[in-house]
Amino acid sequence: MTARRRTPAPPREQLLAAAMAMIAERGLEKLTMAALGREVGMSSGHLLYYFRTKDELLLQALEWSEGRLGAERGRLLAHGGTARERLDAYVDLYVPDGHRDPHWTLWLEVWNRSQSAAAESAARDRQAAIEGVWHRDLVALIAEGVSRAEFRRVDPDRYATRLRALLDGFSIHVAIGLRGTDRAQVLGHVREFLDESLLADLP
Repeated sequence: MTARRRTPAPPREQLLAAAMAMIAERGLEKLTMAALGREVGMSSGHLLYYFRTKDELLLQALEWSEGRLGAERGRLLAHGGTARERLDAYVDLYVPDGHRDPHWTLWLEVWNRSQSAAAESAARDRQAAIEGVWHRDLVALIAEGVSRAEFRRVDPDRYATRLRALLDGFSIHVAIGLRGTDRAQVLGHVREFLDESLLADLP
């Protein structure tokens, strides 16, 4: 009698990439443990060994997606050019690609689930860490622009907090497909705001 050969389990990153691909192609509502298991050739029980719950799967998928965005953001911010050019690149990366953007769809779902009484504080801390790196990069970029007199004098942390609130509001409108707030319109509104608040009164 010959021993059955076991098919090796896909690495965790492959599972997370498959989950994000399913969200992009079929929508978040189609992402179940059973459906993901069929996609990667694993049982839903085996997936639970990796992730324990669907909430954990979603949070890890968001962290994985954020890691990729973070690497791209780092390249954009390290690139030469003015602070304003890099700020425009930051905004362009921040705003969703359009209605049902998979990253933003996932972000909204994870934050919604985190409001339940059963949500773990450790999970909320991980979500806050995701927000923190975006904020720190933006603060540093604004501070650089101020120090080089490319931007008028503002408090970088306070300005970044307000700008990200503006970006979040507009981005949610784009992600849910609110009429009159498509990506191009949002980018136009944000760039006009930046002109008025950062470049006004410069010599």
